[in-house]
Amino acid sequence: MSAIVVVFDFDKTIVDCDSDNWVIDELGFTDLFNQLLPTMPWNSLMDRMMMELHSQGITIEEIEEVLKRIPIHPRVVPAIKAAHALGCDLRIVSDANTFFIETILTHLEIKDCFSEINTNPGYINEEGRLRILPYHGFNKPPHGLGLCPPNMCKGLIIERIQDSICVDESKRLIYVGDGAWDYCPNLRLKERDFVMPKKDFPVWDLICKDPLLVKAEIQEWSDGEDLERVLINLINRISKEEEEASQFISLDCNCGCVCVCVFCS
Repeated sequence: MSAIVVVFDFDKTIVDCDSDNWVIDELGFTDLFNQLLPTMPWNSLMDRMMMELHSQGITIEEIEEVLKRIPIHPRVVPAIKAAHALGCDLRIVSDANTFFIETILTHLEIKDCFSEINTNPGYINEEGRLRILPYHGFNKPPHGLGLCPPNMCKGLIIERIQDSICVDESKRLIYVGDGAWDYCPNLRLKERDFVMPKKDFPVWDLICKDPLLVKAEIQEWSDGEDLERVLINLINRISKEEEEASQFISLDCNCGCVCVCVFCS
């Protein structure tokens, strides 16, 4: 089962809302956020908002408490734990930040289920305020598709993950996401892979415009219960296919025929 790599988006996929908006709204800074939104990239704006929160006396502990009560469907945590227990390699690719994601995952007691979290750096500086920086850096040239924000191309991250596992051609990748930024990595998946877009969300709409552009098999989902059902079914299906392929190879190599077995050579 270790041949399965499951990549999750975070906002509106693992949790039921956007974690950036959740923190800003819950702490009462929505008006200022909306006022500044047209003036800078989202990632830069979140860093600016963390400065504003700090200047108004909002503590790191208060931010953590807000994150701990973020809404999440009750079947998402069991789905993640089940996939991990089945031996899948779970990873996150998100345009949120490390501080938000790790705080939430630790609170939910599932942080150890993930081997890798790819997201914007978020850390507490010497002044005691949260800094949020871009994943790529704004000086990185665009990759040409025009599908991603300036601070992060999820497609490039997926390519790096693919390169890291390409030594084992049997590995299969499942990508679970909802947003427009999840479309670029979906285009990088292979025919043996699977994409799980959240139905009636931006990535679903983009895929529906021309499904043939996505090589991977498409399996949509609607909520946490649906996510759990589709994901576990896919994992079991892949496991069965691998088992049948292994049995076929074993039988073919031990058939006693006087022939060259390509599987053994």
